[in-house]
Amino acid sequence: MPLDGVRALVFDVFGTVVDWRSGVAREAEPFLKRHGAGTAIPTAFADAWRRRYSPAMEEVRSGRRPFTRLDVLHRENLEAVLPEFGIDPASVPASELDELNLAWHRLEPWPDAVAGLTRLKARYIIAPLSNGNIVLMLNMAKRSRIPWDAILGAEVVRAYKPMPEAYLRTADVLAMKPDEICLVAAHNGDLAAARACGLRTAFVPRPTEHGLAQTTDLHPDQAWDLVISDFIELAERLQL
Repeated sequence: MPLDGVRALVFDVFGTVVDWRSGVAREAEPFLKRHGAGTAIPTAFADAWRRRYSPAMEEVRSGRRPFTRLDVLHRENLEAVLPEFGIDPASVPASELDELNLAWHRLEPWPDAVAGLTRLKARYIIAPLSNGNIVLMLNMAKRSRIPWDAILGAEVVRAYKPMPEAYLRTADVLAMKPDEICLVAAHNGDLAAARACGLRTAFVPRPTEHGLAQTTDLHPDQAWDLVISDFIELAERLQL
């Protein structure tokens, strides 16, 4: 059977389990209209906000900044991106910025995600291995009935992917060897970092994560342990 010996499946979340771009754009649209940026394209706003995601985490990964949860980084990035759309963050009530920041807590799963995870949960421990913080993952799961067994990820292990500590400390938390865990992700770079730490790997492309013109992560870059079209196929391949 594929993934023989694997006891836990851990999942990248942003882009793999949920559609972050559409969700952020949906909530940004009325905000932009209220603040005089109604001609802005909401998906462009989502993309601009997201572009600050990795650089903000790199400040933590490099040691230039102590570990800081993603909600805080997202909130800082929101204030930084607003001027690109002609909005002075000082003119917006803090409570309104806080509410928009919670858009990341309300992202919708891809159509196959919840049904596939429910089937996989019958045999495997399933949990996020996300850079998202604990309450973000909890709120997302409660809202969309994502059936995690536990909330794991960056805040638990105090390290952002793709640092090795993010994967190895997760294995330690689960009291498992790395090769007893499989990372499921839509991003080849995430899988490569996990494989380098000894985890098993499953690639599920999400070809519209970045919109219809997406050019990255459309195909597997390596011979991952499994390549599947969605979580339903993953369950089928694992005979669930």
